[in-house]
Parts: sequence; structure tokens; C-alpha cells
Amino acid sequence: MKALILNSGLGHRMGVLTSEHPKCMTEISSKETILSRQLRLIAGAGIEEVVMTTGYFDDVLVKYCESLDLPLHVTFVNNPLYDKTNYIYSIYCAKDILDDDIILMHGDLVFENGVFDAVVANPDSCMTVSSTLPLPEKDFKAVVRDGRIRSIGIQFFDDAVAAQPLYRLNREDWKVWLDEIVRFCAGDEKRCYAENAFNAVSDRCRMVPLDVADRLCAEIDTPEDLETVSAQVRELASRKVYMCFSTDYLHSGHIAIIRKAERLGRLTIGVLSDEAVASYRRFPMMPFRERKELMGSISGVAGVVEQKTLSYADNLRRLKPDIVVHGDDWRDGFQKPIREEVVRVLAEYGGRLVEFPYSRDARYEEMDKRRRAELAMPDFRRGRLRKLLGMKGLVTAIEAHSGITGLIAENTTVLQEGKTFQFDAMWLSSLCDSTAKGKPDTELVDMTSRFRTLDDIMEVTTKPIIFDGDTGGQAEHFIYTVRSLERMGVSMVIIEDKTGHKMNSLFGTEVPQQQENVEAFCAKIAAGTRARKTSDFMICARIESLILEKGQEDALLRARAYVAAGADAIMIHSRKKDPSEIFDFVRAFRREDPATPLVVVPTAFNSVTEDEFKALGVNVVIYANQLTRSGFPAMQNAARCILEHHRAQECDSLCMPIKEIINLIPED
Repeated sequence: MKALILNSGLGHRMGVLTSEHPKCMTEISSKETILSRQLRLIAGAGIEEVVMTTGYFDDVLVKYCESLDLPLHVTFVNNPLYDKTNYIYSIYCAKDILDDDIILMHGDLVFENGVFDAVVANPDSCMTVSSTLPLPEKDFKAVVRDGRIRSIGIQFFDDAVAAQPLYRLNREDWKVWLDEIVRFCAGDEKRCYAENAFNAVSDRCRMVPLDVADRLCAEIDTPEDLETVSAQVRELASRKVYMCFSTDYLHSGHIAIIRKAERLGRLTIGVLSDEAVASYRRFPMMPFRERKELMGSISGVAGVVEQKTLSYADNLRRLKPDIVVHGDDWRDGFQKPIREEVVRVLAEYGGRLVEFPYSRDARYEEMDKRRRAELAMPDFRRGRLRKLLGMKGLVTAIEAHSGITGLIAENTTVLQEGKTFQFDAMWLSSLCDSTAKGKPDTELVDMTSRFRTLDDIMEVTTKPIIFDGDTGGQAEHFIYTVRSLERMGVSMVIIEDKTGHKMNSLFGTEVPQQQENVEAFCAKIAAGTRARKTSDFMICARIESLILEKGQEDALLRARAYVAAGADAIMIHSRKKDPSEIFDFVRAFRREDPATPLVVVPTAFNSVTEDEFKALGVNVVIYANQLTRSGFPAMQNAARCILEHHRAQECDSLCMPIKEIINLIPED
């Protein structure tokens, strides 16, 4: 693609302003001329070849272009009859070097970046028009019928819209027009507009209107025009543009859309907070402060602010940007409600949304795959739970007992009120793992089998894993469990302070259960902390005092001792639906210890919300068995349905389509 700029006119109507240089060198701001602005936008669009026709002050123009030092190759073509012909003859003089797609513009035309980008990106041959401006008396108008431009000239009014001489011309259409220009000039029709030649072949030169509405796209013919356009350029310079990023690495697609955004005005980038990123997509590999510095270091970015949630609303109402920029990939799917909210908020004060085509490139997809692979690596995965606790304050986990339930825990998301909710971690439950294997929850399933389940889950997921270590076994054995789990990339092991034949805690005092003495359990915790190699791996002590009805004081005594022995977190458990005793424990513990993370499993006291837990001082909420408890009744219903009807047709309504299951499972 080449740009063709017509600069061979005399510009007499500008008076003294063009007494020493051609009109295109007229200043429209303290920093740029008409021509420097045009060339800057051309270079910014990635166009490298420019053909420029000259006439009046030819030498001055050539030297000026060279002084701009832009990454452009400019070929100058002089019209020797510039004072006796119109620009149709200038085009004729350059005809031999115009065999390409062409961006054609008059040298006195000023347009905003978004207009030029739209022209370049348009797949069809087009001319800029405005459906909102009144029809001018003495300037170009385009006659539009059936979605195509049929005639261009100053004399047309019927079926016409205001038009400006900024064109994108595909090679085939341009050849039709150029051939007619050659025919005109050969016939000595050199003083008319080039558009006269277009009108003669408009049935074969397929050109569509590109409506720029009230965006800046105007010629400067008089000092009054200059004053008006200069004011619009000043307004553009103060225009506020906003876009948001969650990424912690930059590729050329990101840079390309940033470049497009900063061409629209003064660009502010919102950087999603760590908590928002962790809730939205995945754990941020680069923390917010570094991501903010990264964005701030990009040339053309005027400012960087924090965006605390996926919702843009707060930042938009505070900053009131004139334009929000985004890729067009959010028109459907998960982000669609966020887009709709952005449109509504912009409408409150007259802002507008500009969307650019989303960059789809195999290289970017490969980079994302590598990022996901890094998240799954043991050394990275292991430390994420601690970091999430620091970022969010409250972390949620749901049980997983197989690769498929791990994928459900990994990928399930819900959008509510501009925020995305997903589980932060996975709980590998002894109960659920045993149940999936058809075994009782009595530590009958050995660690080797438990580790195979763990490996199945870790192979297809990236989120932190909290491992149900039951009682931990003997201290001598527990140290090897710690080392194995830490090496595999597990973030936390939870061990309960019981001894003897294990029974599920929810039986409480209905079955014989014996609580470990404090000294012995502290020794087990201490042995585990000595065995681990990194502080990333956490050991959580689970207190059974409330389950066994030993009271609050016993629970608090044990909590103090376990923390002193090296426990990184405390889990308090209860089988009562009334959460009062859990609340009482948390309040009492927090008065003594504001820092050690507290873990709860609200299987019984399930009416308490996560916000309520967080307000109390709880840090980890584990949904310990809901996938197992919901999955088995569903499978039983399906089996019963087949038996009742002696065929599978009636069962189909209970089943997920095979394609959805296939899509849930990653190919890599």
C-alpha cells in the first residue's frame, strides 16, 4: 500500500500564510503542520511508501519532509504545469509509480487518527463522508445510492452527503479510475477535478462511503478554516482515552492496540488489581506494582491507574474518558455484560467506545500455553496459596477427586455485578477420594493411591491444591508425606488432631473418636515443618475440639500450641448448623492472633456467606464435598432412568452433551 498526497496547489486563499511555503506546511499547532501530521499518521499505520506531488515551492517542501526524519520513503513528483492545471494532472504525472493499493489525500486535509485508521482498515475502496454535517455549498459532496458512491463533486445535492477527499482505493478500483484520469489528461482535460474522471467510471470503480460523522476530517482553504481546524486539533490533544489490561506480559498485539489507542488522544491505562486478575483469569505472574510500571514505561501512555474490578464503571465515572478502547473479542461470551455496562456508563456523559479487531495469532496462543504451563509447574504452583492469601485476604477452595472434577474446579466462573468469581484452589479430600474409589473414609486408601489421584488432577490444572492429610499418621511417616507433597507442588496439607482408628468428623461423638494429646500433635507439626524445604509449603493444624464437644477453651489452647509448634494455619471444624461456636472461636482467636490464617469447612454451617467469613477474620473457605455429593445422585438418577425405560432416550435430558465434555478437556 502507498499513500498519495497531492501538494501541487497554489493555496492563494490562505494569503500571507502561504507566501514562503506551500499550504501543507501551515502550522495547525505548536508541534505540527498539516503535512507533518499526515506523514506521522501514515508512518504510524505502518505504511512505508509515500508518493507526493509538488509544484509551488518544490525545493522547500522536499527539504522540509527530509527534516522530519520519519520512517518513510517519499518519492516526489513535480507537476511542471502546477499553475495551469488541477491536481488531476499531478496524478497523471505520477501514474507510473501508482500500481498498488492507494491511500489518496489532498495535502490540505486534516483528520483525526481514528478516521485515518478506519480508512486504512476498510476492506473496500472508500471515501470519507459525513452524515451529520450540513451539505456545503462549494465543497465536495458524494452522491450515494444503494450503498455505493455514484458521483463526487461540488455541484451535487440530491442523494448527497458532505464528503472529504480522503480515499482508500484497492488496486483494481484504482486502476479503473487512474486509466480514466490518463484518458482525461490525454484529451487535454487537465484543469478539472480528478473526481470528474471517477464520475465517468463509477459504475466500474466500486467505492463505498465511510461515514466519519462529526469526527475531524476537514480541508483548510482559508485562514478561517485554519482557525476552526486548529481549535479542533487542540481539543483532540486534550481528549481522554482509557483502556484496561490484565496481562503481565506484552506481545506485539498488545503494543499495536496501545498504539492505536494513543493515536486517539491522551491515553490512560487501567491495570487490573492482583485480586481482580486472580479472580478473573489466573494468578498474576507479575504483581500489580510491576505491571503498573510496565505499562507506564510504554511511550505514548500518559498515565496508569488501578482498576480494582472487572467493572470499568468506577474508573469511567471518575476519569470520564471521551473514548474507551477495547478489542472486539468481548462482544460475545463471558465479557459481554462488562461491555454492555461500559456502553451504558459512557452514554451517561457522552463518551464512546472504539473497538479494534482482536489480534488472533498462533504465536500469542503459544505464549499463553507456555504461561499456563508455567503456572502448573510445582515450584510456581506451590507458593501461590500464600500469595493469594496476601492479595485477597479470603481464598475459596472446592473439592476435586479426579481429573474431570479438577477441570470443573479450574474453569468454572460466574460474573456478578462487574466481578468475576471462581475458586482459588482445590481441596483433595480424603473422604471424596475414598468415595470415588468405593472405599470407606477410614484412611484405608493409602498415600500411594492418594498421590495417583493428586497427579491426575495436577496434570490438567494449574490452581493451588490443599491436601487432606487425615491424621498425618505417625510423625516418622508424616515427614515423608510432607516432602512428597512439597515436591509435587501442593500448597498446603491439613492434618487433624485425632489418633487411633479414623472416623469421619461429621459423626462427632456418635462413634468412638479419640483426640491426640497436645504434645504429641505438636511434635508431629514440628517434624513436618523441619522436613519441608521451602516456606511456600504450608502445614495447617485441624482442631477437632468442637466436633468432640470439648469446648471453646480446649480449642483455643490447642490453637495456641499448634501455632507455637510451627503450624502455618489453623482449621476449626464443627458439625453444627448453627455457626455460633465457629464465630466465637474465630473472634477469640483473632483477639490473640491477628495474623495466622484461619480455615473453615462450612459443610454443616452452610448458611454463612464468604463475605461474612472474611469480615470475621477467616482466610480460607473450603467447600469440601459438594461435587461428590451432587455428582452421585445425578449418576444414580441417570442409571435409574435407563432401567425404568429400558433405553437411554429419556436419560438424554439429564446428560451433558458429549461435545461439551470434549470441550471441557484440554487437548494439550
